[in-house]
Amino acid sequence: MEQMALSLLAPWGGFFVIVGTAAGALTGLQFVVIVLSAEVEGGTEGATSAFGTPTVVHFCAALLVSAMLTAPWHSLPTAALALGACGLAGFVYTLAVLRRAKRQRDYLPVLEDWIWHTALPLIAYAALVGAAIALRIDPAPSLFVVGASSLLLLFIGIHNAWDSVTYVAQRRRKRER
Repeated sequence: MEQMALSLLAPWGGFFVIVGTAAGALTGLQFVVIVLSAEVEGGTEGATSAFGTPTVVHFCAALLVSAMLTAPWHSLPTAALALGACGLAGFVYTLAVLRRAKRQRDYLPVLEDWIWHTALPLIAYAALVGAAIALRIDPAPSLFVVGASSLLLLFIGIHNAWDSVTYVAQRRRKRER
């Protein structure tokens, strides 16, 4: 039974290679966004830790999940434990981000920010924890939830990076006028 469950991971290899590669590349681009943000007047560590750094964390989480699901596991419960730990850590981290976003004074978040910077990441990480728990019981559907969670984290990162770039560009344009 365990060997059959482990064999379910093999077809997911290509998917997680694609997601992991994208997450790794986009992490590097987010570093550029953060550097550009630092050049704009008024940006501080508070806004970066609430809105910039979490984007890197979500990209890295998608990369980590991808690496975990393509690793040569000998036991499905071990893989499930690693996925669950990643999901739990991401969930707790997102709660800390929520607190930081409320405390920072550089930018007034709107509803879209709360959705993309806190609600959706909480959903993605909670789903990852749930999938990790269910992985031992019913691995096939659980792997779809893991895939959806990692893809959601990737899309969250893309959206938030784009949001940061457009915000920086607008601030720079206003400063130059």
